[in-house]
Amino acid sequence: MEDRWVGDGVTKDGGAEGGGAGAGGTRGGGTGSGVAGVPGSFPGGAELFRLDERVAHLNHGSFGAVPVPVARAHRRIAAAAAADPDAFFLGVPDLLAGARTRVAALLGADPDGLALVTNATEAANLALDALRLKPDDEVLVTDHGYGTVVAAAARRARTVTVRLDPGLADEEAVREAVLAAVTPRTKVALLDLISSPTARIVAGPGLLRALAARGVTTVVDGAHAPGMLADPLAGGPDLWFGNLHKWGYAPPGSAVLAVAPALRDRVPAPVPSWEDHQGFPRSVEYRATADYTGLLAAPEGLELLEELGAGAVRAHNSALAAYGAGLLARLPGVRPLPSDARLAMRALRLPARFARTKPEAEALREEVMTRLGCRVLIWPWADGGGIRICGQVYNRPAEYERLAHGLRPLLDGR
Repeated sequence: MEDRWVGDGVTKDGGAEGGGAGAGGTRGGGTGSGVAGVPGSFPGGAELFRLDERVAHLNHGSFGAVPVPVARAHRRIAAAAAADPDAFFLGVPDLLAGARTRVAALLGADPDGLALVTNATEAANLALDALRLKPDDEVLVTDHGYGTVVAAAARRARTVTVRLDPGLADEEAVREAVLAAVTPRTKVALLDLISSPTARIVAGPGLLRALAARGVTTVVDGAHAPGMLADPLAGGPDLWFGNLHKWGYAPPGSAVLAVAPALRDRVPAPVPSWEDHQGFPRSVEYRATADYTGLLAAPEGLELLEELGAGAVRAHNSALAAYGAGLLARLPGVRPLPSDARLAMRALRLPARFARTKPEAEALREEVMTRLGCRVLIWPWADGGGIRICGQVYNRPAEYERLAHGLRPLLDGR
């Protein structure tokens, strides 16, 4: 890796491959002093990753990125599996239980009520199957929900969609809008904790408690919550799932499903296996001969976050995202949406002629990458879509400046 930002206390390679995180091999948090409101670099953050330096990676929320120490741990586990497959696979159920216990401790979850799964979409289907829904049961969703998760509910029951104006002022306004849609027929509420496209808190603790008081079963899509929020399971949802490979620094294919005690024996095993008699969570985690190495390395990601200083990382990432949003908000026709300081994502509305459909949004996303070398999320909306940017320890203010500078002529059609 070439020398970058040496004046910010980051040295070439930062010693990351050897276990350090740059700046003398120490792992510590902080946003730096910055200049005129510009966030500083996170010490050693960039050297923890092996991303293409020609690209401004401003879309961490979609797929995440694996830090070097976690990737190294993943390779060690894979090497052990290759060296003695019999020993590895015979020990997988216990290895998974150990990894689950470590993850649960870092998420503040009950290890007996938490299962390691491959992604949030799989977890959503397992959660919905546990509810044994009938076609005429009513499931409340919102128009900010993740497409495949909402579709999973629609395959099993009748969905009622709550229309949430992206410009709703705050979490309380979101709560009131959802509760206004609850009727005596509402059996389940399937809600995002953090909406993917619009970066809004939806299923906050207050809303979950209010739904529970009305006898509504709560299923929370917490895909962005692990690593992003200090208490991702707050509010006591009945079923909750989240990805570890986004903000938890885990390898791809790492997620969790948390289930309240009364529902644990109803969660089906994805495939029949020799662990079925053990019940949840082992029956859900074990799939016979499969690649478990990413799941076994997943605790390394959350533990790295703690070593870096989880609070400092979150504050830094949020400040970066806010800085980028402030730059974009200066562009003609671009309007910032209400945001939450706890989140490392920000969403803004584009002028009405952009991203009105999914194909239009995808085309603009690719144009931003081709012309500007920036990875962002462009989300569709009927009367004009939006752009979502993220902040992560490997990002620099100059990358957001590059996006804002290049986006202006693109939106002007030049």
